[in-house]
This record gives sequence, structure tokens and C-alpha cells, in this order.
Amino acid sequence: MSSTLSRTRAAYARIEAVDRPEIWIDLRPREQAEAEARAIDERVAAGEHLPLAGRLLAVKGNIDVRGLPTTAGCPAYAYRPEADAPAVARLRAAGALVLGTTNLDQFATGLVGTRSPYGAVRNAIDPARISGGSSSGSAVAVALGIVDLALGTDTAGSGRIPAAFNGIVGLKPTRGLVPATGVVPACASLDCVTVFARTLPEAEQALRHLAAPPDGAPPLPPPAPQRASGPWRIAVAPLDQLGDMDDGWARAYEEAVGRLAASGASVRPIDLTPFSEAAAMLYEGAFVAERYTAVGHFVDERLAAGGDGLDPTVSGIVSRARDIPAHRLFADQDRLSVLRARALAELSDADALLLPTAPGHPTLAEVAADPLGENARLGRFTNSTNLFGLAAVAVPAGEVNGLPFGVMLIGPAFTDDRLAAVARGLEPPVSLAVVGAHLTGQPLNPQLLSLGAILHRTTTTAPSYRLYALRTEPPKPGLVYVGEGGAEVEAEVWHLPPEGLGRLLAGLPRPMTLGRVQLADGTAVPGFLCEPSALADAADITHHGGWRTYLNKVRGGRLA
Repeated sequence: MSSTLSRTRAAYARIEAVDRPEIWIDLRPREQAEAEARAIDERVAAGEHLPLAGRLLAVKGNIDVRGLPTTAGCPAYAYRPEADAPAVARLRAAGALVLGTTNLDQFATGLVGTRSPYGAVRNAIDPARISGGSSSGSAVAVALGIVDLALGTDTAGSGRIPAAFNGIVGLKPTRGLVPATGVVPACASLDCVTVFARTLPEAEQALRHLAAPPDGAPPLPPPAPQRASGPWRIAVAPLDQLGDMDDGWARAYEEAVGRLAASGASVRPIDLTPFSEAAAMLYEGAFVAERYTAVGHFVDERLAAGGDGLDPTVSGIVSRARDIPAHRLFADQDRLSVLRARALAELSDADALLLPTAPGHPTLAEVAADPLGENARLGRFTNSTNLFGLAAVAVPAGEVNGLPFGVMLIGPAFTDDRLAAVARGLEPPVSLAVVGAHLTGQPLNPQLLSLGAILHRTTTTAPSYRLYALRTEPPKPGLVYVGEGGAEVEAEVWHLPPEGLGRLLAGLPRPMTLGRVQLADGTAVPGFLCEPSALADAADITHHGGWRTYLNKVRGGRLA
């Protein structure tokens, strides 16, 4: 694995390359991060066991990071924490390095990722669409390959919606499994600290370091007995109970159900009604009053002073919650108790419930036109999870119209390990475009084969790229997107397990990066690209049409 220092330097180069300043609220100075990286490398070299050494971490801006202000997405709210939140401290103790704090829907109030004075966080794949919230910056930092892990929070779906929209994993553990100390509350009785990663094994590894009650707290109740292996019993929703969904999303859900069935799972339908009715209660009922308890007095004071720095949608939600009468809360608690009993009865002997993570993926313009309506629609499947005290994991499940499609598995408290085991049957293979040393017959191709990769097809890129011969050992080319003035370049598309791509990326040396490569047929897949800064002494070999043709001419003495 690359050293922590080299990976830190690559991350800052990647930050410059992607040019997404809206991801971050406070990014640590590069010199400071590099100094910590050197110290981590020295500790590892001295024999210290740091299982997360080399892993880079981003932290949602409502979670305390020592040395950085905690803003919760509101500059006027900022304070300087004296210590890391326990979740941050535990990952740091295992060797992870924090790059900075990330943007979010202000006060973690929203599922869209646009409600922030620091700017709307654009989607990692399609910048015209929302990233999802409220843990928007954390999810996009992972999806763009800047960090390996990120912390978010999830009250109503904030750790799952952004994962689905950006094609990554969002692990929402049983509430209380990860301490919420040092987290600015949204709804304190429902909040969970969550983990983002590009692969499920990476998210699981992080959770193993995070999971434990805070120091001095009573131990969590023992988990209920779990089956350690399948065949899994999976509850699914009838299509007519899913409601309105974007084109192709219901079909994608059916395909995910089919993949689980093909993996040996037993699938049966359930009545989704209690889940849907509880989901509507989270914002339409009295439970939203807890958001006023968290930050209401601050919001009132800011509004009285003119409201500078407040997102108007967020401040409206919080301030309206002030006037909800207490009797409504008790009535809603009674109704929720009935719905929870019905929901758990529907799950009964099922190991997990499989649902789409969201019903669709709106554009930035659509959310701007109807901020409350679009947000409410997004929480249709996620809002009920914490109200019912359940665990969940959101995982990629393919694409619809070139955009990520995600599903989530939901189960009783403390079935986190089981949900992850079931999720492994859902993971579709990841596509990877290669143009150089990883091509069939080339020196680095055995790396792909060792990760379980299978050659899918040989094709070319779109005519938007230039290919350069880099001065590296072994020799390899650098593919750079130029748009106008480019040409088609020979490429292979490989399919490999998602965890294989994560392992490949973890050891990727500069100047190589991972990005979206446009292919000749109009599709785009992850692929190896090159930082433009590496081209100063590189030869432009685009006119050869591909790396293998270039090498054949070099070896044959016919290089032109």
C-alpha cells in the first residue's frame, strides 16, 4: 500500500483536479496534513499496529474535529471543539488521517445537499443533479476518490440518500452503536453517526473501530441471536406500494430483487403501509419539534437579527416546529408504537427488508423549484428506519440512464453484520476502463486478474482524449480528457468486484487517478486517467490510436 504521505499528497492534487470547493467547509492546510501523515508513516515503520494507516477521512461539518470549527453548516453557529468526537477519535486512533470537515444541509435538516450558505454540493457523476443530503460533502468526497472514508449522520436518511445518488456505500448502524457525543444534534433521539466508503468491506472495517458505547456509558444490550449465514429470507415491497418513481427505477429494484433470489435468497412480499405511514410522520407530525429543541433558540435569535447565514428553508422548518403542542407529540408517539408493532410483525422471520433507497434523483433546478416537496419525496423509504429503531445499509445496485441506482437493506437493531452479509449478494460487478499497462498481455494486467476481474469488451474512448507516453517504470501511458482536439483511444472494459476496485485504488500511484471515462458508444465508466501536471516531459502518442499499437511500433523500430 502507498504511504500515508504519498496518499495525502495525491488527495490534495485530486482536490485541485476535481475543482469542487463546495464539498468542504474547512480543509486542513496541506502542510499540516502532510506533517501528520509523516508521523503516521513513522509510527507504522516503528512497528505500531495502525489498521487504518493510509486511509484518508472526511468528517461532516456537524461532528467535532479538534483544531477545526464545528459549524453545522451555519458560519454564525461555529465553535471550536476542545476534542474530537469519539467517532473521529476512534478512527484517528486506528491510523486514519482527517483532511477536513464537509458541507451539509444546514443543521442536518434536509435530504438534498443544497441547503447551505457554503453552496449546493453537486452530484459526483452529474453536476446538474443534487448530491443528496444532509451528509452531502462527505458522500461526494468519497465518490470522487478524494478520501477513502467519511463520517456523516443519518436521522431520516442523510447517510443513505447521498450514498445512493453517488454510487457508494452508506452504512447506518443501530442507533447507539456509534456514540453521537460531539455531534450537533438534529433530532437527538433519532440521530446516528454513519460511514461512507466506496466498498462494503471498507465500511465494515471502519464500523468495527467505531462501534462501542462512549466511555462511562452503560453497555449496550446484547444483540438478538442472529443466523450467521443464508439462505437469507428477504422481505420485498410490492411495486404498487412503492409509489411514483423515476423512469426505470422500479425495474432496477426488480432486478436487485432478482439478484438476491439468484444468490439463493428466499424472497417474499410484505405490506409496506406501516413503513410509509411512519415515514410521513417524521416531518408532518410532532417529531420535528425535536429539531427546535436542538437549535431553535439560536435560529430565533438569528432571525430576529435579520437571519444572516441561515438557510431560509431550514430556518422555516425549525422555527415552525416551535409551536407544535405537546399533546400532538404524545398522540404521535402512540400512533408510532402501533405502526412499529405492525412493521415488525410484517418483517417477522425475515432477515432483512430490501427497498429502493430513494424513489428518484432530482436535478438542482427541480429542488430549487420545490424544496419541500422534493425533499419529502426523497425520504419516502428512509424516514421510518430510525423511528422504528432499525439498522440499515445502503449499497449501489447498478445504474439507470447513466446514473447510480441504490437499494438499502433494513433489519432489527444489532443485525448490522447480517445486513452487510446479505448486501454482498446485491453488489453488481464494477466496470473499469483501462488503456495502458493493465491491458491484456501488459505487465500490470495480473493485478486485475488477481482481483477477480473479467474482460468484458474491447472498445475505444470517445474522441475527447489525448494519450501520452509517461516516463515511468514499467512504461505506461497517461490518458487526459481534452474535449475538442481529442481522438479515440483503444480501451478495454473489465468487470471486477467492488472491493477489488477499492483495493486497486488504494495502491494507485501518482500521477494516475481514477475518473469517469467516456466511451465511443456514449456510456461512461470508471477508468484510469492522468494528472495533467505529469505531461511536461511526456510524448503525445495519440496518433497511434492506442498503447499497444505504440509499443509494437517502438519494438519494431518503426516509431513515428
